Amino acid sequence: MDIPLRTHATTQDRPTALRYSRTWDTGVSSIGEARDAVAALLARARPQPGRRPVQDAQLVVSELITNAAKHAPGPCALGLELLPGAEALRITVTDTSPEPPRRRPPDPRRVGGHGLHLVAMLSRGLEVIRLSHGKRVTTTVPLDPAGSG
Repeated sequence: MDIPLRTHATTQDRPTALRYSRTWDTGVSSIGEARDAVAALLARARPQPGRRPVQDAQLVVSELITNAAKHAPGPCALGLELLPGAEALRITVTDTSPEPPRRRPPDPRRVGGHGLHLVAMLSRGLEVIRLSHGKRVTTTVPLDPAGSG
C-alpha cells in the first residue's frame, strides 16, 4: 500500500522577509541615509527590481522623510518591508506631528510643495494613522517594471 508523502515548509524553509527600521533624533540628516537604506535593501531582493523602481522608492522615501523633517519637531522613524516575491516595498514613516500630510494645489511656479504629488504618482495606498504622539504614514511602491510608472 502506497502512502502519499506530504511535505510542509517549516519556518526555516521560508524566505526571511527583508526589513529595515531606523529612528533618528531629527529628520534632516536622515534623508540620505533613508535613500541608501532603500537601495541596500532592494539590492538583496530576489528577484531584483530594475533601476527605475529603486529610484522611485528612493524618491518616495525622500519625500516622506523630508515632510517629517520640515513639519514635525523631534524624532522620526523609517520602516521598510519588502513584500513577498519582491513585488512592492512598503514604506512607513513615523513622526511627532499629529497633522496629516496635505497636498498643496499644483503650481508650476512654486518651488517646493510637490512632494505628495510625487508620492501619489509613484506609490499606492497612502495611509495616515494618528498616534498618541504623532502619526504614521504608510505607502507601497510597486517594484515590478509594469507598475513603476
